[in-house]
Amino acid sequence: MADKMTPSRPYLMRALHEWILDNNCTPYVLVDAGLPNVQVPQEFVNNGQIVLNISTGAVRDLSMTQEGLSFNARFGGVPMDVFVPLVAILAIYAKENGQGMVFGSEAGAPDPSDPTPPPKSAKKADVVPSGIRPSLKVVK
Repeated sequence: MADKMTPSRPYLMRALHEWILDNNCTPYVLVDAGLPNVQVPQEFVNNGQIVLNISTGAVRDLSMTQEGLSFNARFGGVPMDVFVPLVAILAIYAKENGQGMVFGSEAGAPDPSDPTPPPKSAKKADVVPSGIRPSLKVVK
């Protein structure tokens, strides 16, 4: 049925991620860390948001599915499995020039108040803050 299409955000995310990498830039995503099932290191959340570097050199096992964005990365030297439901991704852009896309609400997208369970493989790791600066940048 044409009126019951799936959300376009996962397709746009994959395309923009590839476009940013193809232009030798660093893809960053802006995440609303306050929504249900967002699994990010809370010590790097600022004003309810976190910016994550999702370049190939910064993450392992990157997956962008209809459910969300998942990968493994190090924060302060501590590895963590990250999961972000698609509805929590506010923008994807190139670090170097800010080009990318800010997402609004879209028809057919899940309601942010509706809990989306993370995939079975994603699990929250215990992250202990340390004196080492994170490789991901938090934008104020």
